Amino acid sequence: MSVELTNWAQSITFRAKELLRPASVDDLRSVVAKAEKVRALGSAHSFGDIADTPDALVSLSELPDTFEIDSVAKTVTVGAGMRYAEVGRRLHEQGYALANLASLPHISVAGSVATGTHGSGDTNGTLSTAVSAIEMVTADGDLVELTRQDEGFDGAVVALGALGVVTTVTLDILPTYDVRQYLYFGLPLEVVDQHFNDLFSAAYSVSLLTLWHGPTFELVWIKRRDDETGTAPAGESWFSAHPADQPVQSLGGAPCTEQLGIPGPWHERLPHFRPEFTPSTGVELQTEFFVPRRDAVQALHALDEVRDRVAPVLQACEIRTMAADDLWLSPAYGRETVGISFTWVKNPAAVLPVIELLEERLTPYDARPHWGKLFTAKPADRYPRMDDFRALMRHCDPSGKFTNDYIERFVL
Repeated sequence: MSVELTNWAQSITFRAKELLRPASVDDLRSVVAKAEKVRALGSAHSFGDIADTPDALVSLSELPDTFEIDSVAKTVTVGAGMRYAEVGRRLHEQGYALANLASLPHISVAGSVATGTHGSGDTNGTLSTAVSAIEMVTADGDLVELTRQDEGFDGAVVALGALGVVTTVTLDILPTYDVRQYLYFGLPLEVVDQHFNDLFSAAYSVSLLTLWHGPTFELVWIKRRDDETGTAPAGESWFSAHPADQPVQSLGGAPCTEQLGIPGPWHERLPHFRPEFTPSTGVELQTEFFVPRRDAVQALHALDEVRDRVAPVLQACEIRTMAADDLWLSPAYGRETVGISFTWVKNPAAVLPVIELLEERLTPYDARPHWGKLFTAKPADRYPRMDDFRALMRHCDPSGKFTNDYIERFVL
């Protein structure tokens, strides 16, 4: 009998026969070695069936709590199942930080890394670019460590859970820092046309949000480091947008982190949402597409042309930038990238045709989908190293123990 378990949005019911919670790495090795098919379950925030399996789901929640700072190497090694909120708090208490965080601090480190999840900022890579080493259990139950110096490492970081069950992740760290958040309202698309690079380079992290009711971004969300130099938000307007005089307390139904320029530690400002509150209510679906930065303005206009189809099923759309990287299945592989994220109403019948429309509109811009969100088009041809990744899969998992319908559909 399958376990009665769903993802966070309750849009996917897992088919697994059992959910296992090994209490040690040795127990995990035994579970993996014996299983016919196995997948790791993180915080279950993916909106598709990436974690599903017909056999055994493995949760890492009962593994020993790993949190080891190497002050010489400037790294921290954490348990794969740890949430970014806990990692951030503990790092800050010891005077350290990560370069970036996603909008949700509730997500697990390994799951976020494996799906190419990201934060925002022209000079910031995806969360996976902070990874300097991973330890994982492979198909035969072997415990394997890969570092940046090892062959295949760039394919093993954003790996969709297809190479093994990750047990620990080693992340680059830096000295802790403070961040201030500013909000501005009403930025016309034509201003984005004229000042795209100036807008997104004006602070450490910049997000534009729209409901696609018109060619306007209703909200500009700026996160500025206190030690940062450059253009600071100031005055009564910023690129024609008007400053907020009170905080936005909710976005998608979740209380937000503190705004209005009030300084606070990085882990309490870089995420949009506070870890002590459940983000949203699960009554949503999500999609995200990544386009080359050089094509971002044209892609936004392509979306504006179909806003009458998008707006009726949309809760929010967010635009963020990220630096290029060398990780084979990263959405930013080989190119400076802009992510266009959609939070939909929870109505698959109404939303899926719109997703297909967006895929069609963004095809000329070589759009890559977020691996952990909803999409229908096969993305394999958008990744130049996909054949290399398939070869790495065959090497690490020759029997296909970690494959599932998702991997078959979108990778193989």
